[in-house]
Amino acid sequence: MKVIGHRRCSLCSSSRLFSSSVQWISPLHYQSRSSPRQDAAIEIDGTTVEEVPRKRKYISHEAAVSLIKQEKDAKRALEIFNKVSDQKGFNHNNSTYAVLLHKLALCKKFETVDVVIHQMKYETCKFHEGIFINLMKHYSKSSLHEKVLEMFDAILPIVREKPSLNAISTCLNLLIEAKQIDLAREFLLNVQKHLDLKPNTCIFNILVKYHCRKGDVEAAFVVVEEMRKSIVSYPNLITYSTLMDGLCRCGRLQEAIDLFEKMLAEDQIPPDALTYNILINAFSRAGKVDRATNIIDFMKKNGCQPNIVNYTALMNGFCKEGRGEDAKEVFHEMKRVGLTPDIVGYTTLINSFCRAGKVDEGIELLEEMKDKGCKADDVTIKVILGGLCRASRSSEAFDMLERLPYDGIRLSKESYRIVLNFLCKEGELEKAMELLGLMLARGFVPHFATSNELIVQQCEAGKAADAAMALFGLLEMGFKPEPQTWSLLIDVICRERKLLPAFQLLDELVLQ
Repeated sequence: MKVIGHRRCSLCSSSRLFSSSVQWISPLHYQSRSSPRQDAAIEIDGTTVEEVPRKRKYISHEAAVSLIKQEKDAKRALEIFNKVSDQKGFNHNNSTYAVLLHKLALCKKFETVDVVIHQMKYETCKFHEGIFINLMKHYSKSSLHEKVLEMFDAILPIVREKPSLNAISTCLNLLIEAKQIDLAREFLLNVQKHLDLKPNTCIFNILVKYHCRKGDVEAAFVVVEEMRKSIVSYPNLITYSTLMDGLCRCGRLQEAIDLFEKMLAEDQIPPDALTYNILINAFSRAGKVDRATNIIDFMKKNGCQPNIVNYTALMNGFCKEGRGEDAKEVFHEMKRVGLTPDIVGYTTLINSFCRAGKVDEGIELLEEMKDKGCKADDVTIKVILGGLCRASRSSEAFDMLERLPYDGIRLSKESYRIVLNFLCKEGELEKAMELLGLMLARGFVPHFATSNELIVQQCEAGKAADAAMALFGLLEMGFKPEPQTWSLLIDVICRERKLLPAFQLLDELVLQ
């Protein structure tokens, strides 16, 4: 319909080129004149008969699902849902409710979700628990953890079946991942009491993670012993990886290594790259990067090729110890084995170079990223800007701030603040004022302390006009300076016998 309307409009506008004495007929009108509409009056044997209007096409459940999926606006999706239900003989089913609730949750229309779920209680169709598992995930992403439990509790009365082990494990895992330990404990107690829970391996693993996140590794080992006694479960790679991670977080690295060896020797479970990375990260964080290197070598000898995450973790360990050249060698080895560094790997090495005063090498890597199609983000840029400022190359940092948004890189206010703070600290007031103008034009406001400091420095340098200009620009963005800053600026202006600007500032002060 939109396409036809647009075409007709353009044709009508072009008709003005013809003489007004010639009646212009749209092709759409011509088509309708040459063949009578199906619902128009027609003549049979000299008698005019009104033809019965054509019935609207019936919208099926599949068509309704498709229409709601395609609709971006939640309100319109709900209107479609309600409209199709007006059709004679149409009753919504699990699919139409599921797609509507997913759309509403995506748009964070959670109040409407509650209304729809209430309506579902009165429907006679068969619902599936997948609707509620999906909603649990949406609520968890929005940090509405109490609602995660509400969606689980809605399964039994609406689906009219006990929640499956999948629903139980999903709910428990979401709460633990969100570090909602108390809610997870409450959930477990309720499930064990009312649903006669018989855990499988998945739920046992979540319980292991639950205790490890609490820092109670001993309780996690007790769960593992229960797994060994159970008929339907047994410790697997996820179990061991979770336990090793828990031990490493508690600084018990040797016990983690011992558990790793037990996994290989007793249960004969081969580790994957993720399991190795737990140990690589742990030794790197503990300042034992050489042992992390040994783990990489062990991986290679045992047929597990290190991935980007493993190499990046090792690079990070070298960088923390100030061993930039070793980190650089790991970076080149990663490329030699055919792996393409990602943004984390590049940023790790760039940070190492900048911290070591080798900003040019960091900038070269930034250019390499661009050539390889690896787009730098704000974190990478902040590392470069910090390096340039520490090297007293603030002009280059300023040029980057000015240019990068045109290269498609979105900068945060922190990027601008790094350079502005440095300029204020070094007393480069002209450049600071120029950067302030750029920030305000792009909708960024400096830090409160930096803004006050800039105005004070301008006053102390006798640049009352610049200080007033900076202040008025900041006021328009909602900035409220400290009283001492107002006082100092008015004092400087009065000493210069510029009373009108002083009165203007006083007026602004009253409005604040």
